[in-house]
Amino acid sequence: MSAYEIVIGLEVHVQLSTQTKIFCGCSTDFGNEPNSQTCPVCLGLPGALPVLNREVVESAIKTGLATHCKIAPRSIFARKNYFYPDLPKGYQISQFELPICEHGYLDIDTEKGGAKRVGLTRIHMEEDAGKLVHGEGVDSSSSFVDLNRACTPLLEVVSEPDMRNSEEAIAYLKKLHQIVVYLGVSDGNMEQGSFRCDANVSVRPVGQKEFGTRTELKNLNSFRFIKQAIEYEAQRQIDLIEDGGTVVQETRLFDPDAGESRSMRGKEEAHDYRYFPDPDLVPLVVNEEWVGQVRDNLPELPEAKIHRYTEKLGLSAYDAEVLSADRATAEFFDACLGLLPNAKLCANWVSGDLAGKLNEEGTSIADSPVTPELLTGMFKRIQDNTISGKIAKTVFEEMWTSGKAADTIIEEKGLEQVSDTGAIEPIIDELITNNAAQVEQFRAGKEKVLGFFVGQVMKATQGKANPGMVNQLLRKKLSE
Repeated sequence: MSAYEIVIGLEVHVQLSTQTKIFCGCSTDFGNEPNSQTCPVCLGLPGALPVLNREVVESAIKTGLATHCKIAPRSIFARKNYFYPDLPKGYQISQFELPICEHGYLDIDTEKGGAKRVGLTRIHMEEDAGKLVHGEGVDSSSSFVDLNRACTPLLEVVSEPDMRNSEEAIAYLKKLHQIVVYLGVSDGNMEQGSFRCDANVSVRPVGQKEFGTRTELKNLNSFRFIKQAIEYEAQRQIDLIEDGGTVVQETRLFDPDAGESRSMRGKEEAHDYRYFPDPDLVPLVVNEEWVGQVRDNLPELPEAKIHRYTEKLGLSAYDAEVLSADRATAEFFDACLGLLPNAKLCANWVSGDLAGKLNEEGTSIADSPVTPELLTGMFKRIQDNTISGKIAKTVFEEMWTSGKAADTIIEEKGLEQVSDTGAIEPIIDELITNNAAQVEQFRAGKEKVLGFFVGQVMKATQGKANPGMVNQLLRKKLSE
């Protein structure tokens, strides 16, 4: 494989989270009874006319701005003609020569630790087809058509062939996925097909400028399977060339169970679809005022958050990436920060104990019973030494189950930290008297013995003693 270079371009279909379809008022809810969300428009009945959903256009503009695209002031819908049983009109309304977004890019991190820019050729709007259901019902050999998905709004994001291995492809896909979810234009649910990918893969000898013949891997909806499919297909093409064969331009399906791709059909070109402007839809005009309004309402995206967290808050790159990976987590952290401006304390708990508990319970942070108000209430008691970090974990567990405020829990359970030297000194004196061997070890320079004494004091006070004060008093008395 080292003698060849892999060339990868990706076409990603992003299903939009609008309540209704792109050209009609039917619901886009997932999982309802087959053919229960259809109308004359999405069924393609004679005389039914499409009406463009404005929210779909706004979603396209948002995605274009977030990926550094130019927003076209004028774009046109086209009919993409082909026959398939789940495409009742006999054509798909898409965009061809004049898409709404062009010439963008995404910067990704490579496996070697550097950065790479992947160009975006275009982003265009289109409707989805229906769905074929095979082998269900009375006759297991039959196929059925469910048209609930027909006319569901999609954005197709087409990259330049800039990726050179499966790792770069996955990094690009994960970044695009993160952006569309952050923007709120898609739920990104790959199992339900909300984010799926066609991968164009070719190989060429290292140093050759011309691209090799590409094949298209269709409808991949798992990062793991996409990686496997690209690697298998690249190796298949190399083996074919090395054996004296020729790569055929075709569309292939990847079978994740077998770990291999199979030929599906010859690869269509644009002329095969006989594109022409849709006569039922007027050209779409997007003025600068509209684009400006959308730009002003964009959320802070992950890259900007990471920069703010590291440069302005002083967090590590790791903490910043963890906190910004998910929009809901970032918003929770920012809410905590707004209530208590201690970035490190908030970051440690949100990405540590809270994240661990959410994972343990299988709960999303949006449904966390511990709110930013409750959590920062506990942080204030850590800062003023009312409770120690160890006791805080007990308070957090009680807060999770009861929903009570930290102050209430501390008072009800008597968890206030002991900072009275008069209460701690007698315990230390008794420990020193009863553990002469350990005292001598400490005085001989064995610092680790101090941990033994600290543990004994904390045990005697049920964890309520102020650890800082305990350390200070122990050092003083052990050195006397």
